Amino acid sequence: MGVIEDVYEDVETDVPFEEFEAAVQDKVEQMDGLADEETAAMLIAHELRDEEVNSVADIEPGMDDVKFLAKVMKVGDVRTFERDGDDEDGHVLNVEVADESGRITVSLWDQVAVDAKEHLSTGDVLRIMGRPKEGYSGLEVAVDKVEPDPDAEVDVEALDEHRVEDLALGASDVTLVGTVLDTDSIRTFDRDDGSEGRVANLTVGDETGRVRVTLWDDKADRAEELEPGTAVEVVDGYVRERDGSLELHVGNRGAVEEVDADVEYVPDTTDIAALELGDTVDIAGGVIETSDTRTFDRDDGSEGQVRNVRIKDETGEIRVALWGEKADKDIDLADHVVFTDVEIQDGWQDDLEASAGWQSTVSVLEDADADVDVAAGERGDSGSGSRDPGQGGLDSFDSGGSSADDADASADGGAGAADAGSAAASADTDADDGADDEGPVEFTGTVVQAGDPVVLDNGAETRSVETSANLRLGEEVTVRGTERDGTIDADDVF
Repeated sequence: MGVIEDVYEDVETDVPFEEFEAAVQDKVEQMDGLADEETAAMLIAHELRDEEVNSVADIEPGMDDVKFLAKVMKVGDVRTFERDGDDEDGHVLNVEVADESGRITVSLWDQVAVDAKEHLSTGDVLRIMGRPKEGYSGLEVAVDKVEPDPDAEVDVEALDEHRVEDLALGASDVTLVGTVLDTDSIRTFDRDDGSEGRVANLTVGDETGRVRVTLWDDKADRAEELEPGTAVEVVDGYVRERDGSLELHVGNRGAVEEVDADVEYVPDTTDIAALELGDTVDIAGGVIETSDTRTFDRDDGSEGQVRNVRIKDETGEIRVALWGEKADKDIDLADHVVFTDVEIQDGWQDDLEASAGWQSTVSVLEDADADVDVAAGERGDSGSGSRDPGQGGLDSFDSGGSSADDADASADGGAGAADAGSAAASADTDADDGADDEGPVEFTGTVVQAGDPVVLDNGAETRSVETSANLRLGEEVTVRGTERDGTIDADDVF
């Protein structure tokens, strides 16, 4: 048995030996005497061992050369560059390809790039072999070999304009029209080169869904310039994945522009009655109760804030805790509000509550029929004496439904009531009437005394707490229990 046969026997392939042998002889001729038959056979065997993936979605960084079948979605422009120490310019062409599982950019080089620009068209099906790597817009494949396969079929449609449901990991040059649902403030960060970067987010929706849009550097300003409800066109975006969800990113080549378009966003929400502990869901309802924003100190010394609202749909009602910037949202009684990506947690007195954190969006729908009952005396603002005692979070209430903070303020002289007018004075009177009563309370603060009793401070007030829990000085905790004579008898400490 010759050396070619020996190498062939070690290769798991469906290629007939005759084709393998012919490829070896071609390789010997191509290398013009630089490789003998054994070396050429080893090179051909290496090519046959390249990893053939089932779909674009299977391609991962760190893989050796991969082979896959995909359809051309978009052909870019050939870019010319100077090589160090080489008189001849280099050329590169990016082509976006896709199959049913996703999209990816492939890069073609030099004469292959020039020829591909001339002959490739959107919709062509290609057999591609190359090396996966991280590129400017995410994972891409540097092509070693590519050839058209006119007989193969790939069931994916090339799009000039995307909808949210069309987005796929790896897609680039994305154009999408939608309505702004929510915006965040600009954040800064330090890059490895010492420069300062800027990033902000907004959420855009259309009739097929919603997507988080990440704006980088100069484009971050758009998050503070655009208002919810504005129709926009995202141009030249690229799709990445974060925490299992797709995001649309806009860099220096992209844009977010206002457009004159009617875009309908219909949220796919879960009924409140169907919510279960641990769910991350979208919910919607009419606002039947609001509270004031409360601040607190985090373990790292920074200040946080939270505000609670209570919403109602046709199946039930639930309290929603708005954390951080979400607490600043302009939400009033009878507004119809959609909360996305909220986490359902254990609430006060075994009720479920929804937590809206950084990943959530909060959208007040205009001209929507909230269909809620906010009759006087049933629900209202946190200053009224009619609050449901089931409102926990960082707010605390006595058995008459009044805020325990209001009771403390009244005992200290009612300074807040002097500025708030007759309505606030009435609320303080209610608080005075119920200040000595027993009632459910929830309070968050930092441990400033770890003895008996424990003393918590949240920067605005202190509370004494009776508890058997072993707490440390400086620890931030939340306690729940019954307040008697100014001391909280804690049932829960967390």
